[in-house]
Order: sequence, then structure tokens, then C-alpha cells
Amino acid sequence: MRSPNFRWFAAVGACVLAAVSGAAQADYPDRPIRLIVTFVPGGGADLLARYLGQALTAELKQTVVVENRPGAGGMIGVEAGRNAPADGYTLTLISSSYTVNPSLYRMTFDPVADITPIVQVSRGPLLVVANPGFAPNTVPELIDYAKKHPGAVNYASSGQGSVIHLANEMFNRKAGVQMTHIPYKGGGNAQNDLMAGQVQLYFAATASALPHVAAGKMKALAVTTASRIAALPNVPTIAESGLPGYDATLWYGLIGPKNLPAPIVEKLNAAVNRALLTPEAREKLLADGAEPAGGTPAEFTTTIRNEIAQWGKVVQELGIKPE
Repeated sequence: MRSPNFRWFAAVGACVLAAVSGAAQADYPDRPIRLIVTFVPGGGADLLARYLGQALTAELKQTVVVENRPGAGGMIGVEAGRNAPADGYTLTLISSSYTVNPSLYRMTFDPVADITPIVQVSRGPLLVVANPGFAPNTVPELIDYAKKHPGAVNYASSGQGSVIHLANEMFNRKAGVQMTHIPYKGGGNAQNDLMAGQVQLYFAATASALPHVAAGKMKALAVTTASRIAALPNVPTIAESGLPGYDATLWYGLIGPKNLPAPIVEKLNAAVNRALLTPEAREKLLADGAEPAGGTPAEFTTTIRNEIAQWGKVVQELGIKPE
């Protein structure tokens, strides 16, 4: 049996640890924060992460350092962030592709219970872009060309099982065409090969593709959401281009490791929401073809849970398997 003195020292020790932990959380952040991006530099996730890093640096008065950890449909970066200490100094920017992975890969963790959702940052369409030398200039022309040349059109994605991959496969199914999937480790590499003519088509994050479209290095055929975007008002939706009901959204959000303390979650959530309310953030995101999201951790958790179920049905219906 443990002595009363032992129990007393244990109780005092627990109180001291709690006090130290509480003080650390109150002072958070008191050193630089690492923000993991699950894709390569140059893609939509990377561009948003760097803008978000600047905004959080201003809000939290601490430097936010962006670190790219690509691979396995974003899961390498997610694992790195998930296995970090739950102290708020390692965060991960995920995309809607995160909700596709549970249907395609053998997960080593629960995609909802084993992370801490903090806040959804943005939402928007994918932009269907093609190499300027590719003959089709519209979605109907693309469908006609693909039907006449089955398997000859190479389309890029930011990885097997990414939302970009599934968005293109949904297009193929609705249009009744067969195109060849060329997966990359991220959008930057995919876009480079598109501009070089190694692939003909890509469903790109708007933020990363718009400058290349403006420069004439890519041509925009359509957007994937139900409505057009202000950044390209003359570019139609896929739905209005002959495939009614087609709708695919790309979003980004911030997560932390499991058991991230509530005071830290609240501070980060509030900082991101404040940043998203600024005119600069809204103008930046709208110019990139997206819009601010924001909201509570609970709302972001619901989004993740619902989209895991939604994309699970799509993966099953399309019969997509890991490559």
C-alpha cells in the first residue's frame, strides 16, 4: 500500500504539472510554429499555406514556417503532423483529398477521432485546364475528342486518390469517356508537365492555375462547381457545358494532432477566422477563384465526417482502386 506521503507528493506533482501546462497554453505561442503542407511547392495547397502562414504570423505575433511533406495522396504529411507533440507548434493544412483517402488506403488511424480539426480555411472549384496545343477548347469538344480517341488523352492529378483524381473520374463516368490517369506528387509537378505537353488535361486548384492561364501557358475549359467564379466569369461550369448535376469542390483546412488542448484550438481558430474576415483575405481568395470558409472546429469536424461518407460512395460507384 502506498503511504499517505506518496499520495500527497503525487497530488502536488499533478497540480504543478497542470499549472505549468496551463501557463504554457496561456503563453502560446512563444516560439515559431511549423505548418505542414501535404503536397509539393507550387500547387494550390502550397500557395494557400504560404498566405495563411503570413496571416497567422501577423495574428499570433510568431513566425509560421511552411514545410512541404508530399506523397501518398497527402498521407505522408498528415502522418508527420499527426505524430507531432500536441502542443500547437506543428499544424497541418489538409485538402478535401484527405476525406477521399479512407476509401482508398488502409488507414493506420481514425481520420476523425485521431486528429484535432481546427478550422476550414477556404472552399472553391477546380479549374479544368488544358495545354494550349490541345485541340479541344470547350467541354463538348473535349468529350467529342475523347470519345474519338479512347485512352489517348492523358490527364494529370496531384496523386492517386486525390479529390482532383476523383473529380476527373466523375467527369469520365458522366461523359462516357476513357482518359488515362497520370498521378503526380502534387499540383506543381502536374502543372509543369501540362505546360510542357507531357499531359493534355488537368483539374487544377484555381489559385495555382490562374496565373498560367493569364499568361497563355494553359487554357481554361470549365470550372467544376455549380456556379461560375468571379475570377473567370466567361468560363462556364461543367454542368452547363453538357453534364448537368456535375459538382466538385476543393477545400482546405487546418488540423492538429489528437488531444490538442482546447485553449490552443480556440486561439488558432479565432486567429484564422479574424484573418479570413479581412478585406485583404477575401480579395486574395476571390482573385484565386476561392472564397473564405471559417467557422468552428465542430463545423469543420462535421464537414470531414460527411465528406468521408460522400467520397466513399463515389469511390465504390466508380470502382477506383489504389495503384
